[in-house]
Amino acid sequence: MELLTERHAEEIAGVLSCYDRMLIQGTLPGLCYAQGMTGYLNAQHIRIFDYPRWAQALRERLRENAERLAAEHGLEIQFIRKRNFRKEDRVQEILRQRGDHPGLVCIFSVLEPCVSYQPWHDKKTGKTFLRPDDGKCLHYYFYFIDEELGLCFVRVPTWCPFRLQVYLNGHQALAAQLRRLHIPFTLLDNAFTQIADWSQAQHLADAWSPAQIHSKLDQFARRYCPVIADLEVGYHWTLDQAEYATDIVFHRRADLQAFYEHLTRTAIHAIKPEHVATFLGKKLHPRFQDELGSRLDLRIQGTRIKHLMGPVSLKMYDKFGLILRLEVTVNDVSFFPHYREVEHRDGTRVTKWTRMKKSLYSLPALREALGAANRRYLEFLSTLDDPQVGVAKLRKLSQTVTEHERSYRGFNLCDEEDQRLMQALARGEFNIRGLQNRTLREHLSEKSPNQVSRLLKRLRLHGFVKKVGRTYRYYLTHFGKEVITTALKLRELVLIPQLAFSPTS
Repeated sequence: MELLTERHAEEIAGVLSCYDRMLIQGTLPGLCYAQGMTGYLNAQHIRIFDYPRWAQALRERLRENAERLAAEHGLEIQFIRKRNFRKEDRVQEILRQRGDHPGLVCIFSVLEPCVSYQPWHDKKTGKTFLRPDDGKCLHYYFYFIDEELGLCFVRVPTWCPFRLQVYLNGHQALAAQLRRLHIPFTLLDNAFTQIADWSQAQHLADAWSPAQIHSKLDQFARRYCPVIADLEVGYHWTLDQAEYATDIVFHRRADLQAFYEHLTRTAIHAIKPEHVATFLGKKLHPRFQDELGSRLDLRIQGTRIKHLMGPVSLKMYDKFGLILRLEVTVNDVSFFPHYREVEHRDGTRVTKWTRMKKSLYSLPALREALGAANRRYLEFLSTLDDPQVGVAKLRKLSQTVTEHERSYRGFNLCDEEDQRLMQALARGEFNIRGLQNRTLREHLSEKSPNQVSRLLKRLRLHGFVKKVGRTYRYYLTHFGKEVITTALKLRELVLIPQLAFSPTS
């Protein structure tokens, strides 16, 4: 990232990383499973076969609440019948007419699938209970502008157990904070094209408080799903989907477009599956079974590259032709590891690396993981930005270096032995954990330990790797990563294709 911003320092207006679109799910812990609902009805002395009638009364209260809110704000509940109806487009039309002042914007109703239960009596055991069932019920979509979070919506099913879904947008929330602090900005769609104080905006984006969001979500639940007061239970909020975006904003479209097409065309060929795993802080394993790959899309809005690894996608595109956006989307936050305290069934506690919790309070740790993915991606892209820089440094790499009257020859990237070395160093695990004599020998089996030690010394003297103090571990430098990228690109995209199709005598 630093390399890219240094090269275009005069052209870049600002850089901002923050959460973008986010879906948060609210479940009632004691009622979200059939067994829990059965226990709740028994505790309330409600017959299991009276569940439909009991739930019907709650549904009518939710309908009355929606109609009351619509009447108080002078709105009409719009029932959606068409499948291709885009609620977001309709909301934007309304906002252009009403303005962006806080309050309820509109209410939609639509018939959609929902969680349901069926009363059941088991004749063998003599037990009566609820079992899971598929069904459909009326859902309400409440779109509103909150003073602190901006434009949001709450999706409320009208059938118990009332699993809520709340939509938030980090850019909208940041805009609300900037307004309160009287910091001028320009927000276009869900991207900032100008902010008077980019560093202050970044500080605000990093300070998103899960406790504050939790309090807001509880307010939304009480307002739009008031029947939970009768149930005497509270919602447990989990992360259903999260997007984290890093925007590099340019002063002029021409500044970005001058190199963007070359960047995307080169990246789609240079980025391999192991690179995608590295960007996301993962090591590619032979037993990995999920989807993994890259795709280049040409759209009306511009060109987009999308990399996939299981439930996570990493995208790069030019937003409005003015912003270079890196965006990582996760549909299952447990994909990322997290160093946290784990409680075992026997009551013992231990702190270790394990799967990240889906809890709302994982937001700070998730921000670090997603932000690191964007930084690694930008760092890789910065080496592809200007091929001439890589070629100039390649010349420097070929010179012989002398230390203590011993000479260490340069690297010839057309040499087969040096090519194998570059391919080994480009492996994703070395970018995460560094490399050692032992791990490098696994990919250079013909080399002895002494030969690899001299090879590491040669790499270090040429500025290719740096050693971690008081260890035997090495990491690639920015210069080393640039040279590897340029060397592999020249080999794969220039030399081999040209020689393959050249006429032979």
